[in-house]
Amino acid sequence: MEDMLSIKVQIAERFYPLKIKRQDEEKIRKAARLINEKVLQYKQRYSDKDTQDFVAMAALQFVINLLDCEQQQNVVSLGKELNVLSSELDELLK
Repeated sequence: MEDMLSIKVQIAERFYPLKIKRQDEEKIRKAARLINEKVLQYKQRYSDKDTQDFVAMAALQFVINLLDCEQQQNVVSLGKELNVLSSELDELLK
């Protein structure tokens, strides 16, 4: 069985108990820290909203960034595939 670890992470003033793989601890704590930093940025910018609004805005921004990264990765993969096909066509035409 994998080495599991019980931790608590704080996200926007709430604690969440998690049971995780030990090797994922650093990644999960970093993710929580990034969320909290983004929530704090929104709190400082918009004082008339509540914490749920800040968490939602942070989540939206992170998912938009994720989608942008996925799209860039798809473009890179497509470019590599096109290069391979181009090389194969060059070989066939010789």
